[in-house]
Amino acid sequence: MSSKQSVSKVVSVDEQAYEQDAGRAEHEDVVDETPEFRATVEMEIQAKVDANHPEGIVDTSEDRIYGVTLAQEERIRAREEELERISVQAAFGRQEGRAERTRQAVEQARRDQRPVKDVDPREKLGRAKLGQVNWQAQRLVADVNSGYTRAVIGKRIASRVLEGSDLFEAVMDTKEEMQHEAGTIVPIGRLESVRRGEVSVEGRVIELWEPSSPAIQQVGLLEDETGRTKFTIWAKSNQTMVREGEQVRFRAAAKNWYNGRCSIALTHWSEIIFPERGRWWE
Repeated sequence: MSSKQSVSKVVSVDEQAYEQDAGRAEHEDVVDETPEFRATVEMEIQAKVDANHPEGIVDTSEDRIYGVTLAQEERIRAREEELERISVQAAFGRQEGRAERTRQAVEQARRDQRPVKDVDPREKLGRAKLGQVNWQAQRLVADVNSGYTRAVIGKRIASRVLEGSDLFEAVMDTKEEMQHEAGTIVPIGRLESVRRGEVSVEGRVIELWEPSSPAIQQVGLLEDETGRTKFTIWAKSNQTMVREGEQVRFRAAAKNWYNGRCSIALTHWSEIIFPERGRWWE
C-alpha cells in the first residue's frame, strides 16, 4: 500500500511541474533562438583602419557604387568593361571574319587582273604566211590614212588568219574596220557609208561661197580623188580661215544630211590641218 502511495506522489509532482511550466509559457514572450554575432576586437580595429585610409573611404555619390571602396569599384568596373568587350567580339565575330574574307577576295581579284604580256599573233605564223601578211599590211598603210604602222595592221590581219579567215578576207575586214575608226582619213566618196557621226577627211578647197548667215564663218566645196562634199565652218568654232585651191585636212568634222546628201561641218571640237602651209618653196 505504501508503494502505491509513493508512485502516485511522484506522478502528481511531475504533473504539477508540467502545469507550472505551461502556465509560465502562456505569460512569457516567445524567445528568439537565433545566435547573436558580435565583431571581435581585431575586426573592429581593421574596420577603423580601412575607414580612415584614403583608398578605403567610401564615396556615397550617385556616380559611385554604393558600399564599396575605390579600389573595389575600379576592379568591378574593369571586369565589367572586359565582359562587355568579350560580348561585343562574340556578337560581331562572324562579321569581322566576313570582312577579312572580303579583303582577301579583293586582293586575289586584283592579282588576277594584272595585265598579261601581249603575244604577237604574227609569231604563230609560218615564214611564208608571215611574209604575205606583212606585204598586205604595207599596202593598207598606203591605202588607208589611219596613222597606224605596218606592225599594228599586220597584227590585226594575223589575228584574223589565226581565227580561221583566209588572207584575202582578213585583209578586207581589217581595211573596213580601219576606215570606220575615229581618226582615219575617210575618202570623200565613202562618207555616206561610214558608221560614225564624226569623220576626218582630206582634200582641196575648190570653191568658197558667200555665207548666208553671220553664224557661218566659211562655206565651200572640198574635193579629193573619190568625190566632193560641201563643208561649213561655224563662226563659234574659231577656226583658221581657208583659201581656195588649198589642201586641207579636217579632223572630227560632224556629218550632216540635207536632201539625201552628206556634208560636213566644223565645230569647236574640230581641227584644221594645212599640210602644204609653211613649205620652204612657198
